[in-house]
Amino acid sequence: QVQLVESGGGSVQAGGSLRLACVRSGGSSSPRCMAWFRQAPGKEREGVATVYTGNGITIYADSVKGRFTVSQDKAKNTVYLQMNSLKAEDTGMYYCAASYSILFCDLRSSHYSPWGQGTQVTVSS
Repeated sequence: QVQLVESGGGSVQAGGSLRLACVRSGGSSSPRCMAWFRQAPGKEREGVATVYTGNGITIYADSVKGRFTVSQDKAKNTVYLQMNSLKAEDTGMYYCAASYSILFCDLRSSHYSPWGQGTQVTVSS
């Protein structure tokens, strides 16, 4: 059974940086895609970034392009989300998720399972 565990969240002032990590354990094969999602209070969950685990190609939401970078360390079964120039609107619970079922990675939450438990990011202005 695949398990995902996120870490690295915290509180930071606007303009600051954080790096989130998601460690994957269990399972007999690598997922096609690993993604980061976030959910702010009262809002729907939105996709932030995803990476093709095979070749490292990445996809970003427009709201984070140029500020966030998703990367992976295959040897450690870990995916990272480097977040720079953080804004108050980046505040939310951040989740990582894996997809074993889709051919083309995207940012649709319905395409991903399992999910981690989330890590909170709070950006103060």
